[in-house]
Amino acid sequence: MSKVITPQEQDYSQWYNDLVIKSGLADYSAVRGCMVIKPYGYGLWEKMRDALDKMFKDTGHVNAYFPLFVPKSLFEAEEKNAEGFAKECAVVTHYRLKADPNNKGKLMVDPEAKLEEELVVRPTSEAIIWNTYKNWIQSYRDLPILVNQWANVVRWEMRTRLFLRTAEFLWQEGHTAHATEQEAWEEARKMLDVYAEFVEEYMAVPVIKGIKTANERFAGAVETLCIEALMQDGKALQAGTSHFLGQNFAKAFDVKFSDKQNKLDYVWATSWGVSTRLIGALVMAHSDNSGLILPPRIAPLQVVIVPIYKGDEQLAMITEKVKPIIQQLKDMGISVKYDNSDNARPGWKFAEYELQGVPVRMAIGARDIENNVAEIARRDTKEKQSVSLDGIAFYIKTLLDEIQLHLYQKALRFRADHTTTVNTWDEFMEVLDGKGGFVSAHWDGSSETEDKIKELSKATIRCIPFDAAEEPGQCILTGKPSKQRVLFARAY
Repeated sequence: MSKVITPQEQDYSQWYNDLVIKSGLADYSAVRGCMVIKPYGYGLWEKMRDALDKMFKDTGHVNAYFPLFVPKSLFEAEEKNAEGFAKECAVVTHYRLKADPNNKGKLMVDPEAKLEEELVVRPTSEAIIWNTYKNWIQSYRDLPILVNQWANVVRWEMRTRLFLRTAEFLWQEGHTAHATEQEAWEEARKMLDVYAEFVEEYMAVPVIKGIKTANERFAGAVETLCIEALMQDGKALQAGTSHFLGQNFAKAFDVKFSDKQNKLDYVWATSWGVSTRLIGALVMAHSDNSGLILPPRIAPLQVVIVPIYKGDEQLAMITEKVKPIIQQLKDMGISVKYDNSDNARPGWKFAEYELQGVPVRMAIGARDIENNVAEIARRDTKEKQSVSLDGIAFYIKTLLDEIQLHLYQKALRFRADHTTTVNTWDEFMEVLDGKGGFVSAHWDGSSETEDKIKELSKATIRCIPFDAAEEPGQCILTGKPSKQRVLFARAY
């Protein structure tokens, strides 16, 4: 397979696909709209998952697992949720195949094996979980329930893109139950903060926290909170959501509890989730035309050491020299690979690890050992430096921290340069069609105007930022009064 990457300036969409495929993150599958996550891509997801899982547990959450299948009657119980996901549902109607008498060697659905009730393959798990919580909750002593599950879900998308939008994807979904409205609200906000901290500190991608409009709200939620990130093509990507569900699901599934005064009330709820689309965000936020650029804190491989040698004797000498360095790096919790394979030349290896976005590459040859140095190359800037072998492990550790910070600061500068305040429709369209990015503008607050703006510009209200100050103005489309600006962008 050719490893040539289409330049992003030429075709951003093809650049993205080339990177995902050729760097070994994922591949297309025999199932339309589904992908194969390859070992390197899954290693990246594991790093994300492990970091998030610790953050969840540090905030008091525990993991559980609920069924993949949801009886249709349960799925229908919360009407807004069911209606919101209905068009994306895959449905199981039969439970057996049998030999096709009219087509030798083929199978057919056994008409006698029809299910008594159809099963929805979960597009989200609120229904099956709240039906279960009904059996777990009787008293305030049973609350709160702070449960998360790592799972796969199916949403039957017609137009798919690797990681960004696939019919099946991996995610985590938190589902919590609380005794009071305030406690549930605090939970929803807390988990949004957890997501923001993860995306900024691990993925090195700055985000804007805010609240979704009614049009963009999760089906079945009272309010949806979100974090929005900006990609290098000037489009926004929703990086995580946290939903305040009120008592909607508790009422749909009759989940009540007796409080300290022995009064019955419905439980208050939240749900929150991020998915493998974060890998897509990571690719688009940092990478270049040479390949991936991965932040060290979540790179599956942080350091690669490539020996440059002629003959077994030189290789043995280099290997002996780097052994303690490798051990020192591992003792610091740094993942390192010593690539002494003889099936490829060093130049090919350099290009391959550059494509895979390994943050730091160390090259060392016999002459380097004589001079007590090694060449250190950083992936983010492609700078190379000759570094003394004395204390080189500590140098690399510091360098990894520098790379992590540099990637965040670079993305932050890009977002600042691509966030524009406008006051008129002409300005709005000029920015969207020009540099793109986030556009801060007034909106009159109506769903009809929001829909019309989307129809005319293909831009949506990404969020109403939490830190948006009240500022009287006029809607960019209708001229009607507006109390504050909202954030628009074209988005994935």
